[in-house]
Amino acid sequence: MTESRGIFAAKDLTEGTPWKRIVEFTIPMLIGNIAQQLYNTADSIIVGRYIGDNALAAVGSAGPILNLLLVLFVGIAVGTGIMVAQYFGAKERDLLSRTIGTCITLTAIASGIIMVIGPLVSRALLELLNTPPSIIDWCTDYLNIFFLGIAGFTYYNILAGVLRGLGDSVSALAFLLISTVLNVGLDILFVASFNMGVPGVALATVLAQGFSAVFCLLKLMHMTESFELNWSVLKPNRELSFAVIKLGLPSGVTQAILSLGMIVVQSLTNSFGEMVIASNVIVMRVDGFAMMPNFSFGSAMTTFAGQNIGARKIDRVEQGTRDGTIIAVAVSAVITAVLLIFGHYLMNVFTDTLELVTLSMRMMRILAFGYIAVAVTQCLSGVMRGAGDVMTPMWISLFSSVILRIPTAYGIAYLTRSELYPTGRPESIFISLLISWTLGAIITLIYYKKGAWRKITITDKKKGVAI
Repeated sequence: MTESRGIFAAKDLTEGTPWKRIVEFTIPMLIGNIAQQLYNTADSIIVGRYIGDNALAAVGSAGPILNLLLVLFVGIAVGTGIMVAQYFGAKERDLLSRTIGTCITLTAIASGIIMVIGPLVSRALLELLNTPPSIIDWCTDYLNIFFLGIAGFTYYNILAGVLRGLGDSVSALAFLLISTVLNVGLDILFVASFNMGVPGVALATVLAQGFSAVFCLLKLMHMTESFELNWSVLKPNRELSFAVIKLGLPSGVTQAILSLGMIVVQSLTNSFGEMVIASNVIVMRVDGFAMMPNFSFGSAMTTFAGQNIGARKIDRVEQGTRDGTIIAVAVSAVITAVLLIFGHYLMNVFTDTLELVTLSMRMMRILAFGYIAVAVTQCLSGVMRGAGDVMTPMWISLFSSVILRIPTAYGIAYLTRSELYPTGRPESIFISLLISWTLGAIITLIYYKKGAWRKITITDKKKGVAI
């Protein structure tokens, strides 16, 4: 399997200086992740400016339910990314081809399930969350349109994951930048010009994501130097399907439980009223950008570890892990400083309401220091997943983000009840998150040092089959 030349090609991460290859791979992915975050941010800015703060709260309240119903896709994406990276590193062309074909078919099935189930349960879940009557109709419309057009979202993310597993983070970036510009343009057209309100935001996002998915598919169809993509490989392979699900299911289950946890915390958030809900949306949008380097380094470490473990270069994985984690922590430290100094300017982008800006900045000051801890968690968890150890990050995530965070959030809220804050202080939401991030990083570091991930792999060089 030969490696194409140029930036828009599959790249072998098993050669060269580890930290340089990691950074080269991470930068396009970071830009792409930032561009993808612009989908939600553009929605929030346009909704907040053209419709109002309640509409902003509606878009944000839809998030936890959206995440919950995307767990099938999450599992397929994670399992496929790990297998693609390891088979590419092991130079297993046939298995690589059949893995990609299988994931395309599984994604079609998962998308169909979400399209049917999503609109049926969206309003009931919103009512279960005690979503305020003033925003529940907007929330429902937003979710239903997104679910009906979910194929574009799922296929872009799964196919971009395949490209990254092959070491090509630049093509995914290029396609995403195009669709992001389209999304912003359609947002303005549908909301500002056509007065479609919140449904217009969802429709713009769905259409833009569909375009990016098509671009990714066309790119993969032309990468014949690395694998084959034809009708024959689209037939689901039983062993490969099982391997994808086996690797992806823990991440899917984790995402489901985390989403349920977010829904439980969202119920607490809703109890504080529309102002706190809108503040939470603003903080989470800024948080989305602040998290992008961490997520990008985490994904890069998964691909780097996967390819090098497929090539049986464990020492190189360990060196790359040290280098990548140090760089990620340094970047997060800079981001933390920027948020603490200039954060109020970022909040003001979303709304002119001074009270909302002040409240949002108060919450961000609590959260900012947690990004350094998340940098450690993401990098080390990425390495473990790339090795095929998907269970350890799952248990750590469940413990820190659900078992620890939910009781902490409600406990702090209960202990801080007063005449001014009858349901408790809203800071409880973010204090609990900071605690869970910090403890999660400590536990992840301990388990990484234990080294169980070094004994796990999904490829067998002699047999050429998934294990």
